[in-house]
Amino acid sequence: MAKISGKYEIVYIIDPAQGEEGIAALVEKFKAMVEAEGTLTSIEEWGKRRLAYPINDLPEGYAPKEVLAMLNERKDRIFCVRGNCDAEVDQMVLNFPVLADYAVLPVGQRLVYVTHGHVFNLNHLPPLAPGDILLHGHTHVPAWTNFGQGNLYLNPGSVSIPKENTAHSYMTLEGSTACWKTMEGVCYHQLQL
Repeated sequence: MAKISGKYEIVYIIDPAQGEEGIAALVEKFKAMVEAEGTLTSIEEWGKRRLAYPINDLPEGYAPKEVLAMLNERKDRIFCVRGNCDAEVDQMVLNFPVLADYAVLPVGQRLVYVTHGHVFNLNHLPPLAPGDILLHGHTHVPAWTNFGQGNLYLNPGSVSIPKENTAHSYMTLEGSTACWKTMEGVCYHQLQL
């Protein structure tokens, strides 16, 4: 590959959740990429800054590496579908499948169509039979709504970025009982499917 001539300025933003070692490693990697094809004349580190608007409004103290470890410890008990921000890199660090676009689970006499919700949702339904359940979390708003011909829409909410002033929450499915829980594990809504 030919070297690029001319002077260029490059600005990049690194998530501070990478930690000091992770940030230093990324800076070194980027330096090596530039020096392989050109001449690096200066580096200016601006330090940690608050952006004008959040790129992804994660709460303070959010620790992805700790979350990864907790999820991997429970890999035999986790069922997962790909979200609109998930990528192959997520699969590289998780020890269970995370890239399926959807899954279908039998629950009693019903089928639950599980998807993230950015493709299939109430406005763009997947192939559902009467009585089937659509479960997705894309909106980050807890929901349990009847629709169609005896169909049911369920949304677990969000543990990290809840929307519309809802609490940080998640949903469990044990047998045919769905339970929406607070981060303290308290069930605030229960539904028999």
